[in-house]
Amino acid sequence: MLMRRFIAGGVCLSNKRLDGKTVIITGCNTGIGLETAKELSARGARVIMACRDLDRATKASNIVKKFSGSSDVTVERLDLASLESVRKFAKGINDNEDRVDILINNAGVMMCPKWQSEDGYEMQFAVNHLGHFLLTNLLLDKIKMSAPSRIINVSSKLHSRGKISFDDVNSDQNYSSLYAYAQSKLANVLFTKELATRLKGTSVTTNSLHPGVINTELKRHVEAWVTPILLLCLSPVIVFLKTPLQGAQTTLHCALDERLDNVSGKYFSECAEKQPSKAALNVDDAKRLWQLSEEMVAKASQ
Repeated sequence: MLMRRFIAGGVCLSNKRLDGKTVIITGCNTGIGLETAKELSARGARVIMACRDLDRATKASNIVKKFSGSSDVTVERLDLASLESVRKFAKGINDNEDRVDILINNAGVMMCPKWQSEDGYEMQFAVNHLGHFLLTNLLLDKIKMSAPSRIINVSSKLHSRGKISFDDVNSDQNYSSLYAYAQSKLANVLFTKELATRLKGTSVTTNSLHPGVINTELKRHVEAWVTPILLLCLSPVIVFLKTPLQGAQTTLHCALDERLDNVSGKYFSECAEKQPSKAALNVDDAKRLWQLSEEMVAKASQ
């Protein structure tokens, strides 16, 4: 019990209501995204669940509705591995929604095999960073119109193991599922840093976070290459991983806490601001990544 309580970490203490507000959460048919959707819906928000699998998302939306007692929960298809899908989703939001008060870029893939996205990019960089980069920029005018508003990027402590390989961002020369994941998570933090600079004076804030080590479906590719003996040895540790609800607390903190109204470009863990890695503070790399990302999404539209 003491170990579980220690690993649980910080708790979002805000009682803020979100009546009349619209929240978009990517990848929220399971895990911390689903718990985030449940909590924000219970606080009165209109919740748009942006997910790749519509069947699973529809079932998840029923869970959210039952938990919150609200029917204002909708499901829209969004496949972050397809920039065309991102554009189609964003157009639907811009055409049909009056406002976007909170955008939570939560979806992700972790340590998968060397897969390519629909646009030919390394899958982890494509889904974890590039799709969210394009989505955020396409919705930015709507988010600004809804200000004060917030953009939250779910990263990972493993960003500290990352380096942006500008000359081989798709890991074609040497692929490691771990380092490709770490690169994508570092990209989340650098994107947040540069976005915060560009949003100064708009009343739109953006922050990134580490949710903790959580027992969710995200680790399914990790388990695929762990030997049965090693998995057996790790099983006592897995018992003490954070639950999805515990893992959602820092996301909720960044979305709700009134003390963060004017805080932007920061990195959070356990519901508190923390210092990211040295690489994540590199202003030049943040600008260079932004330019590279613009080039990559533009190339995919040609």
